[in-house]
Amino acid sequence: MSLAGAFNAFKSSTLVSWKSTGKFQQTIASCIQRTGKALHSGEVTTVKICPEFAGEGRYFDFRSSFIRASIDFAEETPLCTTLCKDGLTVRTVEHLLSALEATGVDNCRIEISNSDCEGRSVEVPIFDGSANEWVEAIEQVGLKMATDCSGNSCEKLAPFLNEPVHVWKNDSFITAFPSPKIHITYGINFPQVPAIGCQWFSSASFDDSFYAKQIASSRTFCIYEEVERMINAGLIKGGSLDNAIVCSTSRGWLNPPLRFQDEPCRHKVLDLIGDLSLFARCGSQGLPVAHIVTYKACASLYRKLCFFCFILFL
Repeated sequence: MSLAGAFNAFKSSTLVSWKSTGKFQQTIASCIQRTGKALHSGEVTTVKICPEFAGEGRYFDFRSSFIRASIDFAEETPLCTTLCKDGLTVRTVEHLLSALEATGVDNCRIEISNSDCEGRSVEVPIFDGSANEWVEAIEQVGLKMATDCSGNSCEKLAPFLNEPVHVWKNDSFITAFPSPKIHITYGINFPQVPAIGCQWFSSASFDDSFYAKQIASSRTFCIYEEVERMINAGLIKGGSLDNAIVCSTSRGWLNPPLRFQDEPCRHKVLDLIGDLSLFARCGSQGLPVAHIVTYKACASLYRKLCFFCFILFL
């Protein structure tokens, strides 16, 4: 099943009911602009996030083309989440979208550009490898109720799971259970890297305050012995010890201290929220209201989202 077909099934599936959250859709109170280096391309990119009408959702404005932050435009790429439309691509969107989803920015236009005036691809800056920069920027400007072009507020809906669903591949799985609130339990296992090993993280409950304090500052991580392979593949050209935590199989963490003992696992939760935000529609919530339990989920966006779609539509 294609991602677009899966999304349509998600919208109509009896396993999911779109219900009111008891809130109105929101947008940012004023524009946010940040410039930084991209992880994979190494290019300097500028992102400007602007308020948007209710019902418009979140979308990127790249070369005057609008690319919605939707599963309809998700494309499989290594080590990052990518959106593609009409030959234009926006890469490494997961940290930004995670912050927007978790802090309740339901509607916004995301203008993005770099110095390559002819390029067809652009990448969101990595900053320190976490979502902290985005969360702090959102907190600085604040939120306001979004209204439509007629000045009317719009109810914010969310997808509520009606019955348990699951999928697995080898020893990896994603499962979800009905719950009145969002809970996320995530497990990773790197037996070849003793300093990481097996880790589990679980949220007792989930809201923007919990995300800001417990998830947003967790940084992306990589294995030192895999760095050369990634560089040879044309990736992480902008990577450094300032925008990732790096762990060696024999020497442990090369740039401590960690912000949390289980920081790698928390960062996987951050990425998962960004990926699941692509289920959002018309300014409503993307993250399903459910208890989501994940263990060793596939690293690529495409497979991770296909797993989640697959269990909802069979």
